[in-house]
Amino acid sequence: MKYDIIVSGVGGQGVLSIAAIIAASALRQGLRVKQSEEHGMAQRGGAVIAHLRLADEPVFSSLIPRGRADMVLSLEPLESLRYVPQLHPEGMLLTASEPTVNIPDYPDLGDVLNAVQSLPHSHLVDAHELARAAGSARAVNMVMVGAASTFVPVGAEAIEAHILERYASKSEKVLRSNLKAFRAGRDAIGRHATV
Repeated sequence: MKYDIIVSGVGGQGVLSIAAIIAASALRQGLRVKQSEEHGMAQRGGAVIAHLRLADEPVFSSLIPRGRADMVLSLEPLESLRYVPQLHPEGMLLTASEPTVNIPDYPDLGDVLNAVQSLPHSHLVDAHELARAAGSARAVNMVMVGAASTFVPVGAEAIEAHILERYASKSEKVLRSNLKAFRAGRDAIGRHATV
């Protein structure tokens, strides 16, 4: 078994946190993990991408070859489209629907969302609204981890256990809102939620 994920977004959204949470949870289940990161601009607003490879046998490269990703998991819809060429023909594109307009010529959002929805295996998630409903507008990345957890070969229990460990030193409110956001993301995909 092998499952390759491209995680994308812009600086400050939690792209690297998503990759770390899924990677640590996969390790908890006994899977092998390789991870690589690229920071476009080392500040908020610049492109950020992580390659995450999960397998039950040795993985020799941390980079996912073009056309081989099982999933593009994105926190920003335009950034998700940038990595469509990385997807396997049967690969899943999973993206938050709210844009981060970080360039002056950002395309029409309707066109971007239509392009995402035109792909045969795609889901748009209203992650920002789900995060706010969970009690923390900053938990968009946890919503997207939850959404991705319905597809990746890592059990929800392992991911929740890691979330509990990761946020144990935070306030009870932060811990609970992150768990609630994770579950909301799982539920959204379960209901086939799209924008």
